[in-house]
Amino acid sequence: MLKRFYPGEYLESAYKIDFAKLYAEGYRGIIFDIDNTLVPHGAPADERAKALFESLKKMGFQCCLLSNNKEPRVKMFNDAVQVNYIFKAGKPKASGYQQAMKIMGTNRENTLFVGDQIFTDVYGANRVGIRTILTQPIHPKEEIQIVLKRYLEKIVLFFYKKNQKKQKK
Repeated sequence: MLKRFYPGEYLESAYKIDFAKLYAEGYRGIIFDIDNTLVPHGAPADERAKALFESLKKMGFQCCLLSNNKEPRVKMFNDAVQVNYIFKAGKPKASGYQQAMKIMGTNRENTLFVGDQIFTDVYGANRVGIRTILTQPIHPKEEIQIVLKRYLEKIVLFFYKKNQKKQKK
């Protein structure tokens, strides 16, 4: 039952992902969450985020930001990184992920999703069949509804890590 919430991978940061390796594996589209995945909640794109997207574009990746936030928040971040974006996406609904793939011209097999929340980001991408990379949140300050979900995420992550150890044996 919990497996529907398991990420494909769980990494410390979006900035530690080996995107060149993923490109070599055939991935061509990346859907990103913004808040606490790329920058602290509500923050503008910083130099690290700008450099990441510049690098991804040079590699040949198509990128799309997928956020449940309203357009002013998403547009503010996107003005600095200049990729595609979808606001008020309604994650974990499948439609936002499908729309992002359509915009990027990719499909389930060559698209991956990077985000920091299990019950919105990972679950939604898993429902569509996209490879998922869960990252640790960048900053501990979050809205109350997210703080409450983090307690439930700890339970899922406990069983995910236990499952990962079992698979490695």
